[in-house]
Amino acid sequence: MQEKQTLVIGANGQIGKLLVQMMAEQQLPVKVMLRKAEQAAEFEKLGVEVVIADLENELSDDVFSGCDKVVFTAGSGGKTGADKTILVDLWGACKAIDKAKQHDIKQFVMVSSRDAGDPEHGTPAIKHYNICKHFADKHLMESHLPYTILRPGRLTDGPLTGKITTTRPADEQQQFISRADVAACIVQCLDHSETVNQIEELYQGDLPIQQAFIKSVKGRLG
Repeated sequence: MQEKQTLVIGANGQIGKLLVQMMAEQQLPVKVMLRKAEQAAEFEKLGVEVVIADLENELSDDVFSGCDKVVFTAGSGGKTGADKTILVDLWGACKAIDKAKQHDIKQFVMVSSRDAGDPEHGTPAIKHYNICKHFADKHLMESHLPYTILRPGRLTDGPLTGKITTTRPADEQQQFISRADVAACIVQCLDHSETVNQIEELYQGDLPIQQAFIKSVKGRLG
């Protein structure tokens, strides 16, 4: 029987590419969803399955076939307007969640935003983005799918350190994390059950990723 795959939605994004490369290196079964066929070649070189679909259109069952986990790391990008943010980060996410409910999905990992929990007091310039993330997260939590919601701080192109904290630093200048470490956190979540049905903020820190997640869960349980 063929091993079930993880579907990565947003694989051509900066975090998505790092994630897929890590998964391919670890020989984890992965399927990537891409918007354009011309994006497929570099992923096929990694030996991963490719499916072409657009979050702004209807998602077919073929996208999710053979998969039992989903990572949503798609985003409209900082150079688009609020309309694209609504269509991709909110509506596209909700469509993916609804479609995942129709399949035997054991975990849905959502890459969200540090201020998605409280958009009213987040960064004013991206309030619309945080609102979209807030309601996408809410839709996922109410879907009854096993979920993991990751809310990284300001994203950088720094190196993979493998060390994070899930506690928000008091100094806003320290509220950052590299995209490589976010990708590594996703891989960790897919392989360890302690993050299921949890919301975790992610920042650069001093603890190895798994240890940081376990500490966070234990802290909430008292």
